[in-house]
Amino acid sequence: MLSKKTKYGLKALTYIARKEGDEPVRVSEIAKSENIPPKFLESILLTLRKSGILGSKKGKHGGYYLRQEPTEVKMTDVMRVLEGPIAMVPCVSLNFYEKCDDCPDEEKCSVNKLMIQVRDNTLQVFRNTTLADLSGN
Repeated sequence: MLSKKTKYGLKALTYIARKEGDEPVRVSEIAKSENIPPKFLESILLTLRKSGILGSKKGKHGGYYLRQEPTEVKMTDVMRVLEGPIAMVPCVSLNFYEKCDDCPDEEKCSVNKLMIQVRDNTLQVFRNTTLADLSGN
């Protein structure tokens, strides 16, 4: 299930992508428009800034802005930053692989085979979806 952190992060990124001009967007504006608790939103936006997806500007006209065009922001990157590994089990993860403790043979494991299909199909959707697709830009 998608975490609130990821859901709110996607809503905030979409809101920023839809804004006209290059002015940074204030946390309070996003929080009010998208019905997101401001302190939680600030934490999410800070995570996105540290990952390089967002930039920020301090001061009276400060806020957050996209560091790339919405067409360049792939959902694989956003999901990994906010949600962590895309794979549902560690033995099929491309970036965070770990052998399962309870599995003697991955080659014969039915769960492994199923989860590889789930991972591959999920990755296809995320790789082929950008922030522009979500924001209608």
